[in-house]
Amino acid sequence: MARSTHPNAVVPDAPPGGGASGQSVVANLLVSLRPGQWPKNLLLFAGLGFGQKLFSPVEIERAAAAFVVFCALSGTVYLINDVVDRESDRRHPLKARRPIASGALSPAVAVAAAVAIAAAALAVAFWLGTPFGLVAVAYVALLALYSFRLKHVVIMDVLTISIGFVLRAVAGAVVVAVPISHWLLVCTVLLALFLALAKRRHELVLLADGAAEHRPILGEYSPYLLDQMIGVVTASTLIAYIFYTFSPETVQKFHTEMLGLTIPFPLYGIFRYLYLVHRKEGGGSPAEMLLTDRPLLACVALWAALVVLVIYRPFAPLGAG
Repeated sequence: MARSTHPNAVVPDAPPGGGASGQSVVANLLVSLRPGQWPKNLLLFAGLGFGQKLFSPVEIERAAAAFVVFCALSGTVYLINDVVDRESDRRHPLKARRPIASGALSPAVAVAAAVAIAAAALAVAFWLGTPFGLVAVAYVALLALYSFRLKHVVIMDVLTISIGFVLRAVAGAVVVAVPISHWLLVCTVLLALFLALAKRRHELVLLADGAAEHRPILGEYSPYLLDQMIGVVTASTLIAYIFYTFSPETVQKFHTEMLGLTIPFPLYGIFRYLYLVHRKEGGGSPAEMLLTDRPLLACVALWAALVVLVIYRPFAPLGAG
């Protein structure tokens, strides 16, 4: 059966979100938890790396446990979000395939699973430490508020997503008990805002005239407006990262001025992402783009490797030369 390209069309011949009504409840639950989105939680390891505890076995275990906790929590947020949006998702050419929207997974089962998984994850979070547990609660509360209200408020919708990434970064620092640079928090919120705006642009272009019908908030945006916002955020992100690498605080902390060598990678990565958004109609899933686009994946991997090399094996001592 041919697939319709009309923005309001459901794609009947595709497995719903990778699952199907013939699959077990567990399989459809797993699909709805969206494990493909879990790479977003790798941000929790930023505190480990930039906190200079990358080779501490105890801290690695704590960061890994925090990563699992946030994968579980983000999965429960996706479950609740899919339950809330199931009617509008059925009119979306891609989201209609999701188990809840397609009817392969009962909303009642999804909600029950979300509550159980969230309770277990939060219990582990508080076991790792009260500060980390409080950040985890704040993350769930913020994203729940997003699902029920803030996703319908223009500009606040993308800002909320960005703050969710900041909470991930904060959680990663808190769980290994290291301070996190204000510069890194600024870079995180700006980069997350860049990704969120690019995703809105992708949705707007994909759904065309049916965008506002699927999600009313999309009617408040236009590709031109989003391009203007993306331009501002792109420049701000790169400038903030450049200032971070050369700031006296950073040089003093890592005892090297060589972190500036990493600047070309964010430059290329952001420009590559913009190329995929504008020329390849990407941007709908940042995690998927990272994992499937080899140049982008190589860029991130090389950036991470160089950051580790500079921080843990500086080329020159502070004040040398």
